Amino acid sequence: MTYRFPDGFTWGTATASYQVEGAIHEDGRTPSIWDTFCAEPGHVFDHSSGEFACDQYHRYPQDIALMKTLGIDAYRMSVSWSRIIPELGGPVNQAGVDHYLRVLDALRDNGIKPVVTLYHWDLPQYLQDRGGWPERDTALRYGEYAGVLARAFGDRVDTWTTLNEPWCAAYLGYGCGDHAPGIKDHAQALAAAHHLNLAHGLGVQAVRGELGDAARCSVTLNLSVTRAASDSPQDVAAKRRADLLNNEVFLGPMVEGRYDPELFSATEHVTDWSFVRDGDVETAHQPIDVLGVNYYSTNTVRWRDENSVEAVADDGPVATSPAGLDVHNDPIPAQESVETLPPTGELTAMGWNQDPQGLTDILVELAQRYPELELMVTENGSAWEDEVTLDPQVEGVPAGDDGFAVVPGKIVHDPQRVAYLDAHVKALAAAIDGGANVTGYYAWSLLDNFEWALGYTKRFGIVRVDYDTQERIWKDSALYYQRLVSTNGIPEA
Repeated sequence: MTYRFPDGFTWGTATASYQVEGAIHEDGRTPSIWDTFCAEPGHVFDHSSGEFACDQYHRYPQDIALMKTLGIDAYRMSVSWSRIIPELGGPVNQAGVDHYLRVLDALRDNGIKPVVTLYHWDLPQYLQDRGGWPERDTALRYGEYAGVLARAFGDRVDTWTTLNEPWCAAYLGYGCGDHAPGIKDHAQALAAAHHLNLAHGLGVQAVRGELGDAARCSVTLNLSVTRAASDSPQDVAAKRRADLLNNEVFLGPMVEGRYDPELFSATEHVTDWSFVRDGDVETAHQPIDVLGVNYYSTNTVRWRDENSVEAVADDGPVATSPAGLDVHNDPIPAQESVETLPPTGELTAMGWNQDPQGLTDILVELAQRYPELELMVTENGSAWEDEVTLDPQVEGVPAGDDGFAVVPGKIVHDPQRVAYLDAHVKALAAAIDGGANVTGYYAWSLLDNFEWALGYTKRFGIVRVDYDTQERIWKDSALYYQRLVSTNGIPEA
């Protein structure tokens, strides 16, 4: 080993219900916004949906056998809201509850801690029909739903995560329309952000109201790591504006109990924030045990001159003014003065840069800002163009009478994903050495899966899924992760 992590450090993997479960018409589940979004032409790149996905709804015993072979300590999963409450106002669907109880019990029986995300973007369609997250009622309904899960699951859950990446739910769903429900309205996006903040607080209150103050609660944010292109006051101001709308809009209410006043002034041309009511911020600001951080890449920004038609450099045009800019192509409101530069270096299949230092930076920054708060890296990974290699030396992973969790004789050699993982685990170690109280890391993702608007065209899994046969196939990255977990230390090259 080149580095050993603290004793008790948690190693896990993560998935999300709509991305892996399939079975969208079974056991009383009703449509989510993603079912509706996928059914409308032009929204999903390969015209696919989560109808079958990885079929984990039926294959969870095999996948848990795979997790046990990997040796992970915890599995971060999410619950499909419309499986639990299929209709507005109820009743609770016992078939949906029973499914998740079986999953939770199977995880516990195999020594794997369940980390349950209550909401990972699959809002019931019946709530979107009433306005979705821009409406206050959705947050109130979420609080009721959180209470239902707490009563049903009880002490089976190790950590309750209220929301996954509210940035995406608000901005991609309502700001630019790239994600469900496909709305382009920055005012709705900001209302959605606020009501997601409110829902977080209501969710924590509901869980602890059922299970007591000892219930371990968290939220997962995809905080943007944004760098200014230069030290000029204008570029620094561009970074400040990006940080304000990317990060502070969620950190402020959830962790500090306040909205930065600059947020209101920066967006006064978008909304008057009349949806914020007395007591909302106090409700959003609930004590949490863990702040989850999802990290993939960084951005570099510079100031865009709002008064010029075009900014010109020696080698040609580099920016256009907001007058020639469709602001709704940007999911984030109030970014007229912010230009994001193209990423550089070797890009992943998503077109994202690789910047492990950014992970160190965000963790250390959060630790300095919130020294009493436990941090976890709840997603980190990369997509690449994978190919299967036949190799009779590769052993399968038996999964009882149901066959193999991982089929023998096949493997994916993915050196780029292994290198990405290795570099970011080392960046994690540097953050811990730098004083960050990071207690866990979850690789995204356990399996290749439905990658939202990109369908099945991008593969993030450390285990490959053959979508035609539902075979699970080892990747070198899974074997790397297995060594990492087994030694609690970074393997030597």
